Amino acid sequence: MNDNVIKLSSRPTREFWEIPILYEDAHLLALSKPARLLTSPDRYDPTRPNLMRLLHEGIRDNKPWARERGLTYLMNAHRLDFETTGILLLAKSKPVLTALATLFGSEKPLKVYVALVQGTPPEPAWQVDAPIAMHPVKTGYWRVDRQNGKRALTRFQVRETFRGYTLLECRPLTGRTHQIRVHLRYCHLPICGDALYGGQPLLLSSLKPNYRLKRGQVERPLIQTVALHAEKLSLPHPVSGQMLEIAAEWPKDLRVAVKYLRQFAPAGGPPASTASFVPEA
Repeated sequence: MNDNVIKLSSRPTREFWEIPILYEDAHLLALSKPARLLTSPDRYDPTRPNLMRLLHEGIRDNKPWARERGLTYLMNAHRLDFETTGILLLAKSKPVLTALATLFGSEKPLKVYVALVQGTPPEPAWQVDAPIAMHPVKTGYWRVDRQNGKRALTRFQVRETFRGYTLLECRPLTGRTHQIRVHLRYCHLPICGDALYGGQPLLLSSLKPNYRLKRGQVERPLIQTVALHAEKLSLPHPVSGQMLEIAAEWPKDLRVAVKYLRQFAPAGGPPASTASFVPEA
């Protein structure tokens, strides 16, 4: 058994995942969620594979990774979107889950995400305090709604700038659905690859001079999913009280995209070719 990963599979969809373990003790388990895997059941299609169901099935079936840990209980303290990668923290008992729920609801800056966005913010750091609600017509779409929305607060800081793109550090102090994505669209800075909220795919052809594609081939985006990654998590341990810091390595496609941006679109040069973005009405 590899102690650093948990192997999961979905028979109906014939999908397989090796989920890296970022941190583990007697009370907590932190995993690095891959893109295109739901955290928990989808409200619109409950049959789709999701990480929590796969983990619970592994515990029920006494899989080696569950048996060797003596796991009988495992629940997530928060969620990550389908395409979002990075840290997901789980509790090994109900009392620990309750303590984590209190911490995550305290509006302390526990979570740090990185997002690659289109455009350049007018200032190096700012915050968005704008309530969020589900759109009354568009399924699965959330928006800033000052009359009916729930409080949502996110702090943003520029980490690196490129021509036409910016790498941001995002600290959500509340935990609303799609919060970072909605707040960035609200700021007219959609995340690359986030088609739902106006983000366009990042193509090497828009960055590299004299880019040529082989005949008959179709260019694939540098990042196939929403360019949002849960990078760091800092919180007092729910049992010992000692500060705990967990980090998740960037996915390969985000590392490659930033490498090409540094090479072909450094800040200060001629503008990169980007698709136009129409702000939300």
